[in-house]
Amino acid sequence: MSKLSQQEEKKLISFIKDWLKSHGLNQKDLANELDIKSSRTSEIILKIKELHKKGGMFNIAKNLIKIEQNWLNNIKNDYPETKQAPPYNQLDIDSLVNQINQDTNK
Repeated sequence: MSKLSQQEEKKLISFIKDWLKSHGLNQKDLANELDIKSSRTSEIILKIKELHKKGGMFNIAKNLIKIEQNWLNNIKNDYPETKQAPPYNQLDIDSLVNQINQDTNK
C-alpha cells in the first residue's frame, strides 16, 4: 500500500474532527474505540496510518463505519425504557366519576 499523502492525512483529520462533532463525541471517545491509550491527534494519525498500511482507505473507512455503528447502537440502547400506564377502560372512568361525585357530595 502506498503511504498517506500529507493532503490525504489533513483531509482525514478534518473529516474525523467534523465526524466526531456531528456525534457530540471527542477524540478521547475515538481513541477508546481505536484501542489506543492517548487521545492526541498525533496518536490517532499513527493508528490511521497503521489501518491504511493494512488495507488502504477501504480499511480506514471500514473501521470508522464499525466504530460509528457501535456508537449508534450504544446511543439507541441508552434510552431508558418508558413504561406506559395502560389506558383507562370504561369501568375505570365510571369508577372515577362515581368517586368524584361521592367526594363532592360530602
